[in-house]
Amino acid sequence: MNLVVRWIYITALFYLSTLWASAAPPILKSIDDRPIEWPTGSKLRLYAFLGCDCPVAKLYARRLEELHSRFATRGVQWVGVMSNPQDNVEDVRSFAKEIEITFPLVKDSDQSLAQTWKITRTAEVILVNEQNEVLYRGRVDDQYAPGITRSKTTREDLANAIDSSLDGKTPEIAVTEPVGCKIAYLTKSSPSDEPSSPSINYADSIAAIFNKHCTECHRQGEIGPFDITNTDELQGWSEMILETIDTGRMPPWHADPAHGSFKNSRSISREEIETVRQWVRAGAPLGDTSKLTPAKFADSGWRLGQEPHLVVPMNTKAYPIAASGTVDYQYFVVDPKITEDRWVASAQVIPGDPSVVHHAIVFIRPPDDAEFIGIGWLTAYVPGQMATRFPVGYARKIPAGSKFVFQMHYTPNGRPTSDLSKIGLRFVDEPTVTHEVFTVVGIDQDFEIPPGANNHSVTARVPRFPKDGELLAVSPHMHVRGKAFELRARRGEGSEILLNVPRYDFNWQHTYEWTDRISLADVDGLEFTATFDNSDANPTNPAPGEYVMWGDQTWEEMAVAFFEVSRPRNGDGNLQSRSIAQRSERDGDSMNKASNAPNQSAVKYAEDYLTKWDSNGDGIVSWEESPRVLRDFGFSRIDRNNDRQITREELIQAGQSGVGGSQRRGGQ
Repeated sequence: MNLVVRWIYITALFYLSTLWASAAPPILKSIDDRPIEWPTGSKLRLYAFLGCDCPVAKLYARRLEELHSRFATRGVQWVGVMSNPQDNVEDVRSFAKEIEITFPLVKDSDQSLAQTWKITRTAEVILVNEQNEVLYRGRVDDQYAPGITRSKTTREDLANAIDSSLDGKTPEIAVTEPVGCKIAYLTKSSPSDEPSSPSINYADSIAAIFNKHCTECHRQGEIGPFDITNTDELQGWSEMILETIDTGRMPPWHADPAHGSFKNSRSISREEIETVRQWVRAGAPLGDTSKLTPAKFADSGWRLGQEPHLVVPMNTKAYPIAASGTVDYQYFVVDPKITEDRWVASAQVIPGDPSVVHHAIVFIRPPDDAEFIGIGWLTAYVPGQMATRFPVGYARKIPAGSKFVFQMHYTPNGRPTSDLSKIGLRFVDEPTVTHEVFTVVGIDQDFEIPPGANNHSVTARVPRFPKDGELLAVSPHMHVRGKAFELRARRGEGSEILLNVPRYDFNWQHTYEWTDRISLADVDGLEFTATFDNSDANPTNPAPGEYVMWGDQTWEEMAVAFFEVSRPRNGDGNLQSRSIAQRSERDGDSMNKASNAPNQSAVKYAEDYLTKWDSNGDGIVSWEESPRVLRDFGFSRIDRNNDRQITREELIQAGQSGVGGSQRRGGQ
């Protein structure tokens, strides 16, 4: 639907709704069976259509409670209306208690109120006067929508309409498009209706599709907003399920199928989509649910194939998160009490409160004298990422005596809460490990995105990777202005696209695992392009008029990718001899074995590093002058004596062994 047609539609709907409204407000009863009368002194009544499990409706229920307090003495009566068939009275009571709603709620059991105003979505509001004439209808404001969260509100549509109406003026904007979850209207049947046996029903056709693509997250205790296996509620969600599939929001997967095959792909086929469509259009019939076999998932939430051998919480007590504001990155150092080298075959972070954990990264901090490889990455939790599970024979080393560093990024959700995230690990015996897995990073921190730029590209490369290794997976990372991502492998004069993400989604950040591991033997370079949209056409853009640079918070940006790579181990269990930085003689990048002089690449690496990070020009990069990106992804690997300073000599040593190569690593 184009913008002109959409505007005509919602404008017509507004005027028709004024005709449908009765001459007097309807007589209502709250869920506590108390009559809701028009109080003396009231000038306006607001009907807010809400839903117990819709994420957008939950966010706006809190916002409506704030507005209810704000206009408490100005003659506005508030009524919450629950029209979803899947929301029973007990659900509504629990919802009111969770959100701490003080205005009355009505259970619209026959959906007559929703039908009166042709309500299509939860979080839609109707503002009327004493004559029950509609003064405003639509959204509360412009901050939230399905799959979209702006950093702040820029237009308070409802509040502005209330202010204007109380002043006796016509609201400047009287109708906006609603943004919440679709309300499913249940068709009524009479006893004389002929029973039907639709060819497509849930039990025979749809359950298998949902179990394949949806149930992992949409079940009790998981991050999905409703339990897709609950057949008592399923029909009420059917329209919303179809919409999210049609728009590509669900199941979440963003790789272009033209480039690469991925073993953890969540893509749904056209045939499966059409089957779901026919089912919804038929009224979402259930069929014989007695023959359903429930999908098997661990009740504990672990997705490691089996229960973990070791579970480590991030702290001894939960960390408190305020209802609003900015929370700086939090770091928690934990001793997992690993007394001998362990090899990790699978790992997973489970957030304590997923509603506020934007991401969690767990790093390995080995003892000073431990041989170590990679950036110390162990595993991570971000929206959309599955548990880390390596192929048979592949594992990540945790040296004896290592500590874990939890990097936690929290985003407040409107209510105070707390979080105690944890990591679970499964180990394998060292003799079974044929390949060691570690993580390298490609990053560009020196970019500036101009105001209004809708297609700004930043290109970065992976500075070191093992020529005798394999590429297993990649995790791209940008923030809310992220638009697209492309990874390329350079071989000679040619280039191959390994991954293309044409529609990057900050809400669903995947680790893309190739079905067939990619040999790095003939790869001369790995580079990626991150593309950003800083224009006002980007609905999640918090400030289109500002320059944007690197930063931790979501209104800043990042251009970074994490690469899972592996190297074979030789017969005695150690890594084979070629270092991560080694290149062939034809590249002029070999050690002068006779003189033990540093190779040219190591010297150049040291000079480039100092040029980039030594801001005061004293030939040393100190911890204090280092930006967060350097502290997180490199400082402690190079600072071999752990004195919080990086010297030229330390840089040359790091360059010779390879940045991220086998080296001692101090505290972080």
